[in-house]
Amino acid sequence: MKHLSILGSTGSIGSNTLKVVEMFPERFAVKAMTAKKNISLLARQIEQFNPELAVVYDEQKAQDLKDRLPMETKVEIMHGEKGYIAAAIQPSVDMVVTAMVGAAGLMPTLAAIDEGIDIALANKETLVMAGDIVMKRAGENGVQILPIDSEHSAIFQCISGSRKADLKKIILTASGGPLIHMPKNEFNKIKPKDALKHPTWQMGEKISIDSATLMNKGLEILEAKHFFGVSQDKIEVLIHPQSIVHSMVAYHDGSVIAQLGVPDMRGAIAYALSWPERLPLDQPLPDFQNIGALTFEQPDLNRFPCLQMAFDVCQTGGTLPVVLNAANEVAVRTFLDQAISFDKIPEIISDTIDQHVNVSNPSLSDILETDRWARKQAETKITEMANSY
Repeated sequence: MKHLSILGSTGSIGSNTLKVVEMFPERFAVKAMTAKKNISLLARQIEQFNPELAVVYDEQKAQDLKDRLPMETKVEIMHGEKGYIAAAIQPSVDMVVTAMVGAAGLMPTLAAIDEGIDIALANKETLVMAGDIVMKRAGENGVQILPIDSEHSAIFQCISGSRKADLKKIILTASGGPLIHMPKNEFNKIKPKDALKHPTWQMGEKISIDSATLMNKGLEILEAKHFFGVSQDKIEVLIHPQSIVHSMVAYHDGSVIAQLGVPDMRGAIAYALSWPERLPLDQPLPDFQNIGALTFEQPDLNRFPCLQMAFDVCQTGGTLPVVLNAANEVAVRTFLDQAISFDKIPEIISDTIDQHVNVSNPSLSDILETDRWARKQAETKITEMANSY
């Protein structure tokens, strides 16, 4: 029996993790779960999975959660960063599923690593912001970090049993999102509801917008660099609209190994939870005869500049990835609030990067301070844009 803490249990990854737990009650039990503001869903999850600890964003949400639960429910309720860290280091937990969105996942993940608890990582921002620190601490504490992102899970599976010295290239695939063939001069007309219509995956709002800008793939480049210890020039991105080939690895002898499957996150989640075993999920195989062609194309970096920014930031390193991530989070949130147009997202990120003085070998305090600075700088840029109209 593996005991889990699920950070972000009400989101897409968290909800799918609970579906896997529900399928294999003899294999997994949930000891802690966290959410931000979806109290109604969290209350239902608590009643079903009976965790020891539940955490929400603030004190008022914590009280709302208590009011929703039956009086006989035996669960400790906490709130805020202190609560999220407590959920990550809950003494009964064997593995933490980090499914929180954004930079908020970094400190709880580090806390779990410092306690020697294995990580099933869906929060890519943790490695984007502090990949060197995270991977070093994991090594020092004997912690396994297993990928949940479908692309990184695919790469992890493709390199299994192979020598790193033989690796030539990692090829990340991207669906391209809902806007891949839309003319760039129409990007200013895109509404959040349009950008959220992902053609193949069911995901949360933030990652759906990142997919539409191709920033999600940019963040995955930075994540792959740290996960697999490769340089930026060994990472390639290809658009693959069918979302069947989840990623590939090329070797020096000309071989390319790909991992294929239907676009369903439960496969990658289950593999991380059960590794090195494979759980009988009873998922369908890709329907190859009806899919027809599997196609690939180069991404258009002119139309999707977020991807080029990520490649550039990956090559430079330092605190620039922190700036990229923070500015993107602010810009995406503002777009979802319909306060800026879609085409302004890369402009805000680029301007924030340009204003930053890079720290080449940052400490954790440097990273956290840079995150705060970048958010404030991005918000200043957004205010300037609003005032110029």
